[in-house]
Amino acid sequence: MKFSNIGRIAAGLSVLAAGACLLTSSYAKPKPGASGYHLLKSISLPDAPGGAEYYDYITVDAEARRVYVSHGAEVVILNADNFSVAGKIEGLSRCHGIAIAKDLGKGFITDGDSKAGADMQEVAVFDLKTLKVTGHVKTGQIDTDAIIYEPVTKKIFTFNGDSHNTTIIDAVKEKVITNLDLIGKVEFPAVDGKGMVYDNNPENNDIVAIDARTNSIKARWPTAPEGAPTSMAIDPKTRRLFSGGRGPQFMIMMDADSGKVISSYPITSVVDANAFDPGTNLVFVATREGVMHIYHEDSADKLSEVEAVKTEFGAKTLQVDPKTHNVFLSTSDFNPPAAPTEKQPHPQPTAKPGNFHVLVFGK
Repeated sequence: MKFSNIGRIAAGLSVLAAGACLLTSSYAKPKPGASGYHLLKSISLPDAPGGAEYYDYITVDAEARRVYVSHGAEVVILNADNFSVAGKIEGLSRCHGIAIAKDLGKGFITDGDSKAGADMQEVAVFDLKTLKVTGHVKTGQIDTDAIIYEPVTKKIFTFNGDSHNTTIIDAVKEKVITNLDLIGKVEFPAVDGKGMVYDNNPENNDIVAIDARTNSIKARWPTAPEGAPTSMAIDPKTRRLFSGGRGPQFMIMMDADSGKVISSYPITSVVDANAFDPGTNLVFVATREGVMHIYHEDSADKLSEVEAVKTEFGAKTLQVDPKTHNVFLSTSDFNPPAAPTEKQPHPQPTAKPGNFHVLVFGK
C-alpha cells in the first residue's frame, strides 16, 4: 500500500472541500470515549532487517491466537493474548500482506518491490505449525502487494498495484493460474466466503467484483462520493462492503450484490486499512493521520458513527481480533519530509529505523 494520492485529491478538490465541512460537523457527534477503546499497550520491535524501516498489513489468526505483522524483510508473529513475540518468518525482501488458509495448513506472504526491474516479486508459502517457509510462487508482477485467500475455490489472489492486475494462484498446487487485468491500480481486497472477491481500484474510483470460479470480472461499481478507494472490509452476513477512500476522503457502505452505495462518512487523510468485527458489528478504519474511525453497523441499511479515536501518526494499517475485540495497529516514529523538488513536489515523512511498534487498542 502506498501513501501517494495527491493528484486524485486535487482532482476532487471541490468535493473534498465539502467533505471537510462534513468532517468537522461529523466529529462533533460522537461523545469522547463513546466506544470505550483506548491504548492498552505499545509493543516495541527491533529494527527491520536490512536497515530501512518499512511496514504494511496486519493479519489476525484468532483461532491460533497469532497476530502476523509485516515488517520490512520479515513477518513478526505476536501472541494475541500476552503480546509477546511468538516467532518470525525471515529471509524475505519487502513483505506486504499475509493470508491464512487454515484448511490447507498454509500461510502466504506477498514479497515484492514497487521499483521497476525489482527481482523479488513472489509469494512465500509457510507452514502454519512450524512457521517455516516451504515454497515460493513467482508472480513476476511489479508491486506484488495485497493478498487474500478465497476458500471456496482454494485460490490465492495477489493484488499487484503497479501492474494493475491480480495474480490468481492455486493454493493447493502452489502454481500461478493466470493474471487478470483489473484496468487500473489496485489496492486492498475482501472475500465473501461464497466465491466472490472484491477489490478497490483507486485509479478508476470503483470496486471490482471478481468471480473466483471463472477468474473473471463480474461487475465494476463506482464508489462516489468516495474517491481513490484504498481500504476494504466486509460483513459477509449482511453482504455489506466497507471501503475507505483517500480523495475525496470518505468511507462508504456498499451492497456487495448490487454495488449500491448505502451510506458514506467523511474520514481523515490517507486511509489504508479497514476491519470488521462480527462479534460487535463494529467497523474500524485507520488513517495515516493517526485516527481510528469506529462505526457501528446497526442493520444492513444503517451505519452509525461511534467515535474517532486518536492513535499515532503513521498508524495506517490495522486488524481486529474477533475473540478479544482488541485492535492491532503498527507505526513508527518519523523524520520530517524532505524539501519539495520538481520531481517530488509533495515528499512524505520517512519512518525512523529502530522505532517500529505495534499499538494494541481495546476496552
